[in-house]
Amino acid sequence: VGLEYITNLVETGDQLILDGREGIIIINPSPQTINEYRKKQKKFQIYSKKLVKTAQQPAVTRDGTHIEVLANIEFLDEIKHLQKFGAEGVGLFRTEGLFMEGNGLPSEDEQAEIYTRLADSLKGKPVIIRTLDIGGDKILPDITGTMEQNPFLGWRAIRFCLDHKEIFIPQLKAILRANIHGNVHILVPMISTLRELHEFKKVLQVAKNHLQKEGKKFNPDIKIGIMVEVPSVAIMADVFAQQVDFFSIGTNDLLQYTLAVDRGNRRIAHLYSHFNPALLHLIRLILEAGKKARIPVSMCGEMAGDLVAVPLLLGMGLRQLSAATLVIPEVKNVIRNVSLKDCQKLYQEVKQKNTTLEIQKICEDFYRQIFKEEVPLPIHNDKN
Repeated sequence: VGLEYITNLVETGDQLILDGREGIIIINPSPQTINEYRKKQKKFQIYSKKLVKTAQQPAVTRDGTHIEVLANIEFLDEIKHLQKFGAEGVGLFRTEGLFMEGNGLPSEDEQAEIYTRLADSLKGKPVIIRTLDIGGDKILPDITGTMEQNPFLGWRAIRFCLDHKEIFIPQLKAILRANIHGNVHILVPMISTLRELHEFKKVLQVAKNHLQKEGKKFNPDIKIGIMVEVPSVAIMADVFAQQVDFFSIGTNDLLQYTLAVDRGNRRIAHLYSHFNPALLHLIRLILEAGKKARIPVSMCGEMAGDLVAVPLLLGMGLRQLSAATLVIPEVKNVIRNVSLKDCQKLYQEVKQKNTTLEIQKICEDFYRQIFKEEVPLPIHNDKN
């Protein structure tokens, strides 16, 4: 939780208050403080229940624009929460969990069963399945081998998969078999060059040829998208937009590659903020390229679930967000309480600023104007 010296300050038997909204821990609080936090807790519980009750309503801005809000999930048992929390589909199904459960690599049939169950449960709604994004901080010890000096810049995701077609082709076959209802889309991570995208398309065709020869039922008509999480793709988004059916912006990696900031390094964590103007500039390039090519652009990175950032993203032109399931009711609530016109004004103001702190403050002030004291601001780094 980022509290490096907490074990030097706390002893067994101490009473703690963990305030996840403010990002603080209070050790042995006074009765008065405990009472204050009981009130805060009750207020937040009431607020959360209210949001869940309205979660299934569509996310429509005050001036009538519908924003699609999807869910990021990794396991099938999360499906049961999608309707409760108002997800309009799955914007990101991470497949790494299937490969890292410790029971060996999943077979084509095992994967096909899981992907098909997911697609069946969401008939009529999009299911975007990301191909294996192994490497970086997600290691398969028996396959990925020795640790690299710079794993996030190394042999990961599509780079790994193109070198391990014996793993990649069965996964692609399984995804194709699951697309019976036509609602399954393929999302390819870590694309950095056109050559990688072209190589992927060749491998996908090989997977289709195998299925045809084997006489297995599948739907060859499947939409292909790429994660835009490497600056080279963001800069050339207009070129890549001609080659794919949709974009999904991965702000977590795009931010760390743009700023050269390891998001797992505490010493430089203060530099890691998605309110950075350089990141916003890249997001704008991606959105403009998608609009020009008439392809959908979604965002599945953590920024999409940041309540303070959501109005800014709408003002920039984003119309599809994919976030953690639990935060979806809050995201939809923010959308219902803003007008697109005001969000566009917010972006015009932000465009004039050149520092992260200025942009963050403007967005936080906008958020406060909407919600007053109804709910505290989400945590943000204040050292940028």
